[in-house]
Amino acid sequence: MRRLLMFVPALVVAGMISVPALTNPKDSEKDAAKDTAKQSEKINAAEAVLKASVAAPDKGIPKDLLEKAECVGVFPDVKKGAFIVGGQGGKGLFTCRNGQGMTGPAFFKIGGPSIGWQAGFEEADLVLLIMNKEGVDKLLQDNFTIGGEATAAAGPVGRDVRASTDILMHAQILSWSRARGLFAGVSLNGLVIHQDRDDNADLYGKPLEARDILTGGPVTVPVIAKSFVSTTAQYTKRAS
Repeated sequence: MRRLLMFVPALVVAGMISVPALTNPKDSEKDAAKDTAKQSEKINAAEAVLKASVAAPDKGIPKDLLEKAECVGVFPDVKKGAFIVGGQGGKGLFTCRNGQGMTGPAFFKIGGPSIGWQAGFEEADLVLLIMNKEGVDKLLQDNFTIGGEATAAAGPVGRDVRASTDILMHAQILSWSRARGLFAGVSLNGLVIHQDRDDNADLYGKPLEARDILTGGPVTVPVIAKSFVSTTAQYTKRAS
């Protein structure tokens, strides 16, 4: 019995020594670095999609629509049949116009029971333009349904803007998809968009609502997002 009691303190000490190994700060740092790398990759991909969307004047998103837009959203590599439930679905980011240019980006998720653009393709990049204040108000909610709470239309490409004047006047959101390098207007009615609080907190280092980020408040643009914001500001700049 005495021998057993002698071993107990030793076991307790051994257990206490092993605890730091289970909560090693270096593991947390590695996880944070991985998250940052993933976010940087997603932001860079979004910038590449946006650049491609205006690279071909006769086949891309019309420049004058970008100049009229209040917010720009880019969702790279969204898969068909993507769901938001359980964290799945396409992920992208929005940036909105403010008095000095464009705000820092906020992460959002997009998904629904079916993403049915361009039959035959399993994934595509999506670009969404929020065209007026009513559309911005919907975006700043916790979540909204495209074509439900917010009116939406497939965006024209190239020089087809005038032919779609009536649609453009009433739509709060215009949307396009790109598959295998080709842009086309696409209807995303029925899809749900909601803010990604976890990624936004990781990106800015503190909990922030999308409204805090996109309404032009005192939020510093993260280093990894500056190029994306600069490119968006360039494409959406209005004539003075």
